[in-house]
Amino acid sequence: MAVNSSHTSTPYLNTAQVGRAYSRYAHLYDVTFGKLFHEPRRIGVECLDVKHGEQVLEVGVGTGISLSRYRKDCSVTAIDVSDGMLEHSRQRIERQGLENVTLTNMDAANMTFSDNGFDAVMAAYVITAVPDYKVVIQEMIRVCRPGGRIVMLNHFSNGNQLIGSMEKLVSPLCRHLGFRTDLALQAVLDGTTLQVIRKRRVTPLGLGNLVECINLKAA
Repeated sequence: MAVNSSHTSTPYLNTAQVGRAYSRYAHLYDVTFGKLFHEPRRIGVECLDVKHGEQVLEVGVGTGISLSRYRKDCSVTAIDVSDGMLEHSRQRIERQGLENVTLTNMDAANMTFSDNGFDAVMAAYVITAVPDYKVVIQEMIRVCRPGGRIVMLNHFSNGNQLIGSMEKLVSPLCRHLGFRTDLALQAVLDGTTLQVIRKRRVTPLGLGNLVECINLKAA
């Protein structure tokens, strides 16, 4: 799917830089962000409501924290651009015997999967960590079948002045780590075929939100 995304490009890191940024602290992720985001990821997988035999895509799998949460009778394809993160995922898969999971180093903005190949797509803390979120969203929609489910876990800016001040304060650090703090959910959804069926806060102060969507694109 060709997407003209020049209007959504940001001064944040490019894809290669994002991969290197996350690889640098992959060995620390589970004891830092991993602890904070473990429960939201569990809730995200639960909300994805995967059925027997379904094909699932996890975009930005990181160190694989959520992989053991999927039912064993579905097929999970997990991608990331960070070799360091993927190595930790591989080790976790081996330890836990997750034979239903396939890992691939792949750019979420340029996926090589066929159209409509997945029943459900999970994207945890990805949308604000990519150079062009519109392209990534369109790719997720493309590979997800009509009527399929897409779940996003992310921080979205909500107009709260206090939180907005905090976002501006931490923005330089976040840019260094490879993600942004100023993206609103409506900006992500505009022009897409996604229908939000539920959204809720899963971490304090609105810093983490779970958004469940149905892909309403034509068959």
